[in-house]
Amino acid sequence: METLRDLATNPAHTKWIYPLLLVADAALCGLIIEFVPYTEIDWKAYMEQIAIYNKGERDYKLIEGGTGPLVYPGAHVLIYRVLYWLTDKGTNIQLAQYIFALVYLLTLAVVLQCYRNAKVPPYVFPLLILSKRLHSIFVLRCFNDCFAVLGLFAAIYCYQTKNWHLGSFFYTTGLNVKMSLLLPLPAMGIIFLQALGSTEAITQAMIVVQVTVAYGYPFRKRAPSYFARAFELTRQFLYKWTVNWRFVPESTFLSRPFALGLLAVHVGLLYWFARTIWMKPSRRGPRAFLRMIRDEPRDQDQIARRITPNFIMTTMLSAVAIGMLCARSLHYQFYAYLAWTTPFLLWKAGFHPVVQYVLWGAQEWAWNVYPSTPLSSATVVGVLATTIVGVWWGTRSELEAVEANGKPVEHAHAE
Repeated sequence: METLRDLATNPAHTKWIYPLLLVADAALCGLIIEFVPYTEIDWKAYMEQIAIYNKGERDYKLIEGGTGPLVYPGAHVLIYRVLYWLTDKGTNIQLAQYIFALVYLLTLAVVLQCYRNAKVPPYVFPLLILSKRLHSIFVLRCFNDCFAVLGLFAAIYCYQTKNWHLGSFFYTTGLNVKMSLLLPLPAMGIIFLQALGSTEAITQAMIVVQVTVAYGYPFRKRAPSYFARAFELTRQFLYKWTVNWRFVPESTFLSRPFALGLLAVHVGLLYWFARTIWMKPSRRGPRAFLRMIRDEPRDQDQIARRITPNFIMTTMLSAVAIGMLCARSLHYQFYAYLAWTTPFLLWKAGFHPVVQYVLWGAQEWAWNVYPSTPLSSATVVGVLATTIVGVWWGTRSELEAVEANGKPVEHAHAE
């Protein structure tokens, strides 16, 4: 029993466990591609849009496919142009599926390394390869969210290993595939200011701006059209596709007060987490923290040492989860952002392993119900809310506990 307990809880064992998980998942991806029918949703539309782009059109308002206009930024266009060429104008769908399987395995490898850097125990790792919906998103539907998620976790890994400039490049690339990656941006600003100081934090912000401009460069002559479409913040959502708010009446879902209420909750949760958890390494309140933007503190080195790999991952992923909870509407492909986020946050919440697996199972079930029902959508929102409350409760006094016993943050839950 002691040996089994050690295998399940000792992060040192992940060194040999994670290659086995990768091999097992590679085999699973191959079986899915060979034996489960491909599902056409957006791939054909992506290819139609790229065909119009290849003919020389640069006005986003005039680039359309079967599902509507092009609404994704320049990195999406660049990536799918390459896929258009590799897959014979999008006709070789099975080759596309195998390419997406490689993207999936690459992303999984990066995610596993992020978890290892945060000292997550081995019993959490199986949850990273068991999601039916996640495999579907990657290898059966070829959504662009796959590349955005790769950018997110590549950025987290680089930030954990102090490769800040490269991390910001990967993050911005993911952001310019899909603007869903705006969700962790407030948390990233707080991390930068504490880990790097104000001058270098501004440098990271400039990298984000400059790389975004670079991806939009081909559309520079139609810049208003490009930015209005690619980063449209006022997009309307259809009730019939919502995964998370099916349990509210359609009239409420479409109402302006509902949208404003979700925005207010989102801002409130970000402020509460920032004030009570994310700013803790600075040992400052909100006003004193903001003064760090203008005047670099004398204890900057000590603050930077408190920005551990565990803290970086907790902060960024909790911001993602908050954004997902308060989203006006989630579609099935958005599970790509949650599938590898929730296991870590459930562990950080300090829930018993059985509770972690039960909550993960409930979430996985809810995201596989199609079309969504009042029960499945309530489960989606309920698990997200439980996760966020749990993370706050489980980490609210983490830094104080670490300071008292002298142990680094990343070992607190592992032991």
